[in-house]
Amino acid sequence: MVIRQLSVFIENRVGKLCEVTGALAANGIDIRAITLADTVEFGILRLIVSDPERAEAVLREQNFAVSITEVLGVLVDDVPGGLNKVLTVLEREAISVEYAYAYISKSENASVILYLKDHRRAAQVLQANGVRLLKEAY
Repeated sequence: MVIRQLSVFIENRVGKLCEVTGALAANGIDIRAITLADTVEFGILRLIVSDPERAEAVLREQNFAVSITEVLGVLVDDVPGGLNKVLTVLEREAISVEYAYAYISKSENASVILYLKDHRRAAQVLQANGVRLLKEAY
């Protein structure tokens, strides 16, 4: 299943990450996954949240540049080689993973968020190979 991810451009300054998380908290929006890639002057904060549309509106109101991107949430067996099993399926089909990060889930499995250029095809390939996908519902 496709999951909507927020991408927020933030200045690389003390307190900016706190502004984002504070605005979401004040509006009752739960953060389920987070990753931050930075450069000298700015960062790209990627979030999976409980209400993507509301979060986007809240952050725009705070003058953050934000967009919504579709990603896949994949359930991975929480054993050595679990992630490799999933990535091997994608590699066999020449599907490139652009980036990945962990996801907090309430299951016995590990969960990973994957950004792929063709997430619909990847979802079909993974499901056809017995890989379970996360749903966006929290």
